Amino acid sequence: MHNKPRLLRNSGHRRMPWKNGGGETVEVIVHPEGASLSDFGWRVSMARVASDGPFSVFPGIDRTLAVLAGDGMALSIEGLGERLLTPASAPLAFPADAQTTARLTGGPITDLNVMTRRGAFRHRLTHHIARDALALPETTGERLLLALEPLGVSTPEGLVGLQPLDALVLDGGSAAEIVPAGEETAFYLVEITQD
Repeated sequence: MHNKPRLLRNSGHRRMPWKNGGGETVEVIVHPEGASLSDFGWRVSMARVASDGPFSVFPGIDRTLAVLAGDGMALSIEGLGERLLTPASAPLAFPADAQTTARLTGGPITDLNVMTRRGAFRHRLTHHIARDALALPETTGERLLLALEPLGVSTPEGLVGLQPLDALVLDGGSAAEIVPAGEETAFYLVEITQD
């Protein structure tokens, strides 16, 4: 039984304050629907980070961060040390319950944040560039595609067009193919599986 693809337009993403009040987060999707920051199973969000400071701590949560726009930020993560994240670097996975402080390296940034409840779900966040039609790998769970540039996704239900920062939620077992709108297109893929 495949669920139909769900298109989540950037204009419809829910905007809400950070858990620690230090900024704004744009919630792309949360599972289960309507869950709060204390009881979600998994969550995909974007945030504008405009100043240096500590991250919110989420007990029992694993998170992966990627920088979507801006210069970058240096993270100091308890147990992992210093990590520099830029739009060119690979997504960084770390425990959301580790004390973490961010220092901007050159002005505000926008990040992509994927969080899953440890022991219930796990996730993988990867960055892709498609120059030709690209089939998405099948998984046992759900997939979320976040477009960085205009692109199409060919699904069994037809072609879905995405604009930058639109997201498409796909059943892990259904066939899907990325169709670049230009010479190449960049996107992030989130894969969520039950633990």
